Amino acid sequence: MTSPRTTPSTIAPLLIDGGTGTELRRRGVPLDPIAWSGPAALAHPEILAAIHADYLDAGADVITTNTFACARFVLEAAGYAHERGRIVRASVDAARAARDRCEKDALIAGAVSCFPPGFDVARYPKPDDERAAYFELAAELANAGVDLIVLEMMEDTEHARRACEAVREIGLPFWLGVSVRRTRDGRLVAYDFPGTPFEAVLDALLGVGPAVVNVMHSPARDVKAALRVLEARFGSAIGAYPEIGEPLPDGTRGESPDPESFAALAATWLDEGVAVLGGCCGTTPAHIRALRTLLDRRISGGTLPPAPADRRPRRP
Repeated sequence: MTSPRTTPSTIAPLLIDGGTGTELRRRGVPLDPIAWSGPAALAHPEILAAIHADYLDAGADVITTNTFACARFVLEAAGYAHERGRIVRASVDAARAARDRCEKDALIAGAVSCFPPGFDVARYPKPDDERAAYFELAAELANAGVDLIVLEMMEDTEHARRACEAVREIGLPFWLGVSVRRTRDGRLVAYDFPGTPFEAVLDALLGVGPAVVNVMHSPARDVKAALRVLEARFGSAIGAYPEIGEPLPDGTRGESPDPESFAALAATWLDEGVAVLGGCCGTTPAHIRALRTLLDRRISGGTLPPAPADRRPRRP
């Protein structure tokens, strides 16, 4: 598979799905404090498959497997050492079942991240073991039949580079997802590492060979500025699927979370020539449906070129 588009003006953006872990929780599935949403693939496969199907019905061209936190060192720390392989396979099976049910020629993207056990960076294993875990997960996803790998929340200069190099060895096309936010004084920094400039993360990842570089799991309000930095370093194959957070106890959020407001922000990312569009934590099938409507209106109005027949993503 090549890049999902050749230049920003040749093919309409691919629409990727929205949040999976937050959507599982929204539907009543408890998440593991150490391994996030990964174990849900075994405990609640029907709900997981239903989420994938809802995103496909909303118009997604790409759905991501629920393997964001499924590296060996994460699942073993959570007590799932003997079920790790089953969890990975069940995650892919849920996505494949949803695609078959919806009869859509969508792409299945296998998610790999640098997520440490319990969000605790002190719990990373030794570098060789960490790298081997990324390679192992990507290989399992490839063997299970995913179409591409999505590296998500790459936001430092050490673990992110290690993951990229490991995944590259698999031979599948992969997308690089970087996470960024803007400080009060206007600087762009790594999402969870405010002492690390965003540009330093990107410079550490130059040359790893992704098909697309996405701004993901980042505040929606900061996406446009980040896209311009990405384009300066990686060219036209850039995308955006940010987070919007989850509701606070009083029902409010810090961003503009409703689907229409999210789509209005996304319209400005289209102006930057994104190749991929979607959402991350907090976004729902309703948000993806709003993005589908935005894309279809742009296409029918001539602002964007049409996608291939039936909006079918190109396969490897």
